[in-house]
Amino acid sequence: MKTSSLILILLHLTFSLSQSSSSPSADQLPFNISESTVENDPNYTAPVFPLLPFTKYANNPILTPNPQANFESAYLYNPTAIVLNSTIFLLYRAQNSSKTSSIGLAWSTDGTNFTRLGKPIIQATEPYETIGGTEDPRIVRVNGTFYVTYTAFDNVTARLCLASSTDLLDWTKHGPLFPDFTDVAYSDIDVAVPRLNHSKSGAIVKEPTASDGLYHMYFGDSFFYHATSPDMLNWTAMPAEEYFAGPVNPWENRLIEPGPAPIKTRDGKWLLVYNGMTTGRVGYPRNQYSVGQMLIDPSGSFRPKLNVTDQQAYQPALRDGPVARLERPILVPEAGNEQQGQVDQVVFAEGLVQFKGKWYLYFGQGDSDLGVAIADVQP
Repeated sequence: MKTSSLILILLHLTFSLSQSSSSPSADQLPFNISESTVENDPNYTAPVFPLLPFTKYANNPILTPNPQANFESAYLYNPTAIVLNSTIFLLYRAQNSSKTSSIGLAWSTDGTNFTRLGKPIIQATEPYETIGGTEDPRIVRVNGTFYVTYTAFDNVTARLCLASSTDLLDWTKHGPLFPDFTDVAYSDIDVAVPRLNHSKSGAIVKEPTASDGLYHMYFGDSFFYHATSPDMLNWTAMPAEEYFAGPVNPWENRLIEPGPAPIKTRDGKWLLVYNGMTTGRVGYPRNQYSVGQMLIDPSGSFRPKLNVTDQQAYQPALRDGPVARLERPILVPEAGNEQQGQVDQVVFAEGLVQFKGKWYLYFGQGDSDLGVAIADVQP
């Protein structure tokens, strides 16, 4: 480990020690979870695209590393979220001092003050997870079963994986979903870089579409690729060259990456919060990660084959797979721990729930801490 990296971790541990007393830990869940446990807020109202505005919570970060717990002693960030029995559960990425990742669990009855389980619920057990660990969970629940996509990283190759559970504690791993997939990333000088066997960041639409009866997933950390499944376990990816969406706006012109699982809107489409990185050429800091929103329709998940030379047929708003996307980000790095952290200039969202009349958007700050932004439920 480089001396500079060690100093950064030590400084962060010192800060975390002063913060950790505000989030207690427990050795068991607040109640038993089963297939019959009620999901979602009792007064849940479907959203309208877009969800705006989000305001960052004044007392962020709401969770920081705990130096007394080895698995989360260095960094804690990138949470996914779900509501059960009027309680928000966060599954978050934790890192120890060796930067090996695992997935921890915390819960709250007010959205901002959390109790942690105190031990990881998903951690490295397979050869393709060693060294790097298990990263960046995204959760959905289908027919009483929780499905979490996560990235397995062996410090060489990132592989998108899936695990399932009925109680959030005991998980069955289903291995890499796309072991032979090769994506194409672009450097900040627009050089194409193929990444063999690389996949990550899967956001699942939790209802099958009426048009094909299949579940749909959007994944990737360069473009949005597309996969389908008849049963949530066996997934088929479309060819990489038939990607669903790519970077369009200046704030995301380096790459785009899914955030939380899409949420169904009032008109039957799906709202997808996502993350993007910029090359920094158009007024944004170089390599800044920000958060945006797009509207998708899984029943039409293939990019239109439009003739770009035919000006009457060419419609920029329909050129991409998404129905629509915001031109500007909804969250950008502003706080000190977002502008400077394990990775500088980062806000990265993976958790979105409606709770007690508000939307809570949970995100990583500088790949170091965990914050939340809040928006009103639309009338």
